[in-house]
Amino acid sequence: MFRITLPDGSVREVAPGTTPADIAAAIGPGLAKAAIAARVDGELHDIGRPFEGDAALALITSRDEADALEMARHDYAHVLAEAVQQLFPGTQITFGPSTDDGFYYDFAPKDRPFTEEDLPAIEEAMRGIIRADKPLRREVWDRATLISRWKQQGETFKAEWAAELPGDEPLTVYWSGDDWLDMCRGPHLASTGKLDPDAFKLTRVSGAYWRGDQNNPQLSRIYGTGWLNKKQLAEHLVRLEEAAKRDHRRIGQDMDLFHLQSEAQGSVFWHPKGYVIYRALEDYMRRAIHAAGYLEIKTPQLMDVRQWETSGHWGKYAENMFAVPDIVPDGEGGAPAVAADADWMALKPMNCPAHVLVFRQGIKSYRDLPLRFYENGCCHRNEAHGALHGIMRVRQFTQDDAHIFCREDQIVEEVRSFCALADRIYKDFGFTYSIKLALRPEKRFGSDADWDKAENELRHAVVQAGLATADHGWEELPGEGAFYAPKLEWHLTDAIGRTWQVGTIQSDRVLPERLDASYVGEDGARHRPVMLHRAIFGAYERFIGILIEEYAGKFPLWLAPVQAVVATIVSDADDYAREVAAKLAAAGIRVETDLRNEKINYKVREHSLAKVPNLIVVGKREAEEGTVALRQLGSERQQVMALDDLVAMLVRDATPPDLSVSV
Repeated sequence: MFRITLPDGSVREVAPGTTPADIAAAIGPGLAKAAIAARVDGELHDIGRPFEGDAALALITSRDEADALEMARHDYAHVLAEAVQQLFPGTQITFGPSTDDGFYYDFAPKDRPFTEEDLPAIEEAMRGIIRADKPLRREVWDRATLISRWKQQGETFKAEWAAELPGDEPLTVYWSGDDWLDMCRGPHLASTGKLDPDAFKLTRVSGAYWRGDQNNPQLSRIYGTGWLNKKQLAEHLVRLEEAAKRDHRRIGQDMDLFHLQSEAQGSVFWHPKGYVIYRALEDYMRRAIHAAGYLEIKTPQLMDVRQWETSGHWGKYAENMFAVPDIVPDGEGGAPAVAADADWMALKPMNCPAHVLVFRQGIKSYRDLPLRFYENGCCHRNEAHGALHGIMRVRQFTQDDAHIFCREDQIVEEVRSFCALADRIYKDFGFTYSIKLALRPEKRFGSDADWDKAENELRHAVVQAGLATADHGWEELPGEGAFYAPKLEWHLTDAIGRTWQVGTIQSDRVLPERLDASYVGEDGARHRPVMLHRAIFGAYERFIGILIEEYAGKFPLWLAPVQAVVATIVSDADDYAREVAAKLAAAGIRVETDLRNEKINYKVREHSLAKVPNLIVVGKREAEEGTVALRQLGSERQQVMALDDLVAMLVRDATPPDLSVSV
């Protein structure tokens, strides 16, 4: 008999062959109907998979939304694959995982790549499979037998993958009914009918490479979004529609903020209006870090590759770095060539090694610590072409980067202070956030003792800051730390519920050791400082992209590239319009005039599309009375006021948040 322990601590003794579904039925018919899966010793299992020994059991229902969604999306991917092979015989199947909001599957079509026009027919075939309520049955197969079957059926990709999976243990497959199977670890729902046929939608088709390698055959990838019910799908489609309206690439073009082009793949061309936002954020952050006791520095773009080897980045990160050799003339017309013994330099992908080199200049005493170095540091990373996305994912970017060199006894207070600063800054932009602690990865530098200390210090600091709570989404992420340090991550939630991982702070004892950073302690001996890597915006480019989508281009007045436009109704008011604009400019307002011979309704519409927050309309009457008519973005109401009152109001509203006092 097996002993099965339930979450309430009770134990049931069951015979071999018993499944979680049997226990759910024994507890009650309601639970038997609601249970869709199980956690057995913490691992997600099929509801009908027999126990293999004593175990802890937790039954999963649709109320356990994270688990239920993951399983449903996995099932939708398999139903998609079955439907495609029904409609397009000869198509080979490869992989089909769940994603954050849905699923995809990669196919090798027999005749032609799939297109968007194929999706409605595939959706209908999927609904037919779901309505057929086909049982999803798990089997364990001998590896050689499964490989032979795949080859016989012409499934060369599946055969290759089955042969290369690590280990020599048998492999699991899942049958859909008795006529279709796929190789999969599972788990799955009990049958296709557990899915809602009206809770999914296929969204797009793209190209993909087998196993992500561009040297391998190209595949067709079909994406979908899947949910537990029709209402969730409808809400998601509304979010997608809203996200499309907020797309930073479209709004950036409409507002003339920036552009991207192939001559500088992965780098941003900032236009005057976009650079106003960039500079406003730089100025804001400088006020924040100066008040918090940081010292601003500037370090080189290029450093000798040997420096990156010493730091450990070259061994871990070389494929993502841009390396530059010494160039010499080859003697034939001065054409450049690389010398056989050339020294190689690398564009920095991060600022930390350079900051250690600044720290090492001169002797540092324990009294000098903590020492906080800040840099708006331009970095370059060789991101894959397919990973680039507007200004959210680029190859050249600037970080609000800082490194705090401190003693062991200062770590918790420095991290706590940083938490308070980050909290204040994110609230200035209207964000809520969650905090997560990314713990040691499998491949890492440093001793387990140092990792224990670093992880506990970060936990303690968040507790002291009062942020290790459910309200702040506190969570620990095993295996997701950097190779040299654990890190706290700030995940912002935007206006339509999406999350963005932005700020971090990492507690690092590895880099100071590798780059020989030290200070003289109170005992007169040399000691290693701890290095706290931290950022709040992360990359300016990405943060601006997030802000564009958060505000849908309607920036707070202090960030708006054009804060007001003075528009005339008749040409007789041109001189007065210039006077109004001059007075606003003298008060520090970013203002433009619109004196074109166009109807005022046309001007209002055009400046509304450009997201100008304040349209100041003047005509003959306003010129005579010294007043203005103010139309604010998003309001149908027009407000008539004295010019001096307008200036005072806009100056007040355009004042950036006050960060002059340290937290």
